[in-house]
Amino acid sequence: MTENDRFTAAEDARPVTDEEVFDLHEDGKLAVGAVTPISDARELSIAYTPGVAKVSGAIAENPALAARYTWASRLVAVVSDGTAVLGLGDIGPSASLPVMEGKSALFKAFADLNSIPLVLDTTDPEEIVTTLVRMRPSFGAVNLEDIAAPRCFEIEDRLTEALDCPVMHDDQHGTAIVVLAALRGANIVLDRDLSDQRVVISGAGAAGVACTRILQAAGVGDVTLLDSRGIVHSGRQGLHRVKAELARTTNAAGLTGGLAEAMAGADVFIGLSGATIDEGLLATMAPDPIVFALSNPDPEVHPDLARRYASVVATGRSDFPNQINNVLAFPGVFRGALDAGARTITDNMKIAAAEAIASVAAEELSVDHIVPSALDPRVATEVATAVAKAAGEDGVV
Repeated sequence: MTENDRFTAAEDARPVTDEEVFDLHEDGKLAVGAVTPISDARELSIAYTPGVAKVSGAIAENPALAARYTWASRLVAVVSDGTAVLGLGDIGPSASLPVMEGKSALFKAFADLNSIPLVLDTTDPEEIVTTLVRMRPSFGAVNLEDIAAPRCFEIEDRLTEALDCPVMHDDQHGTAIVVLAALRGANIVLDRDLSDQRVVISGAGAAGVACTRILQAAGVGDVTLLDSRGIVHSGRQGLHRVKAELARTTNAAGLTGGLAEAMAGADVFIGLSGATIDEGLLATMAPDPIVFALSNPDPEVHPDLARRYASVVATGRSDFPNQINNVLAFPGVFRGALDAGARTITDNMKIAAAEAIASVAAEELSVDHIVPSALDPRVATEVATAVAKAAGEDGVV
């Protein structure tokens, strides 16, 4: 079976039934398998006692050998507290475990990385950080998943500081990486420049904040960020520290008010809030705008309506063109970081990942193909190579 053969299911358009879903998840989606045979007494004595004692003794004398003689350096911990799961919200750790199992399955399928789902029965940042710091010898990287804002910012920041290994909250940075890749693709198709554009981001949660930051780092002209109270601007009181920081660096136009004020004359709309927007607001944007309606399962505006006004439309769904899917980013990002032996994941590594994703789609770019398919087997390899190179350039290896 070739790499491409593994993903032919992407073209199977048959509707998925509830029975199929529950049958597939029965007893979970993961299993641990040995990579060496244990079929006789000799193999047993090598894999376990007494042979394993020699390896453990060597690691005790030289802890660096753990990277060679255990799986930890190639193992990603997929960690969640179950407070912001998909479109389900705060459903708790047990209900979130099928999602984390799925994430681990994707790591293996797309990047050939081992991973283990860990759902924690606490929402206390201190307890989460302490737990993972104490477990550090067991894994080589941490993929934070489905942790609600604003706690997710504190948890990621503290873990990045405390651990000497890659840490990334995928809901933030995976989304941001793919959004940047898609926006690059859209601009190439339309022969436009990021630096000339004003982007409206509706939703100032985990994904909205990360998208704002990566677009700023990539040189977007201006970003107008909105939360449930309207435009985030420096004159607003009571802003969380993260929003207060962004209020100082966004909204160069000095706008106040809500979505109507933000959308007027904007070049790009990125929806990450779950709120429905009125079709009429699209008519107030700059001519031939770009619209990314990314809320799942229901986009902020239906793609068919958006196309009446926009030149390029993307969603988070697989049944419309231009799916913005995090699986384009996270497998390759972690593979590249681990291949390089990176201690952290830098902004430059994230931008390199976005550029790699965009490059895979470059030969087939069109208004309906601004990013590769989520199942394109080339993507993770290209992303991993670009991320590893950027890690070396940033001196974090």
